[in-house]
Amino acid sequence: MASTLSEKENFLRMLRGEDYEYVPHSRAMMGGSVANSALPHATGKLQDDGKIFNIFGVEFINDGGNIPKPGHFMLDDIRKWRDVVKRPALLDEIDWERQAKIDLEGRDDPNVIRVVDSAVTMGYFQALVSFMGFTEGLIAILEEPDEVKDLLNFFLELNIENGKKYLHYYKPEMYHGLDDIAHQRAPFVSEAVFLDIFEPMWRAEVSLFKEAGCYAQHHNCGYFEPFAQFIVDMGYNYWAPQDVNDILGLLTRFKGKLAIPQGIPGSFLVNNPNPTEDEVRGEVSRVMDLYAPAGSLVFSGGGFFRPGDEAGAKRSEWILDEYEKNKFKYF
Repeated sequence: MASTLSEKENFLRMLRGEDYEYVPHSRAMMGGSVANSALPHATGKLQDDGKIFNIFGVEFINDGGNIPKPGHFMLDDIRKWRDVVKRPALLDEIDWERQAKIDLEGRDDPNVIRVVDSAVTMGYFQALVSFMGFTEGLIAILEEPDEVKDLLNFFLELNIENGKKYLHYYKPEMYHGLDDIAHQRAPFVSEAVFLDIFEPMWRAEVSLFKEAGCYAQHHNCGYFEPFAQFIVDMGYNYWAPQDVNDILGLLTRFKGKLAIPQGIPGSFLVNNPNPTEDEVRGEVSRVMDLYAPAGSLVFSGGGFFRPGDEAGAKRSEWILDEYEKNKFKYF
C-alpha cells in the first residue's frame, strides 16, 4: 500500500483532527528547537573550567540531563527574588536576523515541521526549583504564592518577548512548551495550585503561538495524566507522555484532539539489553497493535543510539523497517 501524502502532511492532518492515511512517525517533526543556538544558555552552557551555568547564573551538573547542581541554589528566600534574579544581558545582545539566518540554513527542512520553544528558562516549575531547590520551592508555593507568581510572571514576560522574536525571524510551524512538573507517581503540585499558579503561565505562552497559527507540542515527564485535559484546553495538539500514564486511555479519550507518540518503551531494553531481531520487531508490532487502533498515535522510535553503537544502529534499522511494514494496516 502507498500514500501520496508526505510524512509531514500526514502528521499535520492528525494534528488538525483530520483524516490521515497511515500512522505518522515523529521524525516528521524537528527534534528540539531550530533556534536553540540563539539561546544556548537556557539549560546551561559549558564553561572553559568545565562548569555549566544558565543565562541567570544557575549552576548545572554536566551529565546531559539539565539538572541544577544539588545544594548550590541562588535563592533561599522567595521574597528576595528581585535582588537575585536579573534580566540576562544576553537577551539584548543577540542579532536575531543574523542568528536566524545561520540556524535556518543549517537545519531547516521543508519536509519537517519547524519547531521552536520560547523558554528563556526551562519550564516555570523547573525555573523555580532550579533557583531554590525542590524543598524550598515547594515551601515558597505554600507560604508565599504571590511572590512565586511575581517571579514566574517575570520569566513569562521574557518568554513572550523571546517568543515574538522567534515568530518574526524563524517563522515556526510548531511551538514546544515544556515543564517537568510531575514525578513518576503524581504531579508535584495539587490541581488547585496548578490552576492558580502554573496554568495561566502555560496558557499565556502557548496562546502567543496558537494565535500566530502554530501547532503546539507539550513536554512533561512523569505522571501528568490528571492534568491532561488542561493542556488540551490550552490548545496543545501533541504531548509525549511517559508510559507511567494510561497511554491507551489517553489516546481513546483525546482521539482527534491530542496526538501522542509511543515507541518501544525504555523498560524493554532495560530488561533485555541485547534483544534479537525477532524480539525487537515483535515489540514494535505489539506497541502499534495496542495503540494505533485507538487513533492519534504517532510512532516514535529508531535513530536513538550513540555514535559508534553498531548494535543500536542495527536495532534502529529493525525498528524503522517494522514500522514501515505496519503503518498502513490500521486504515
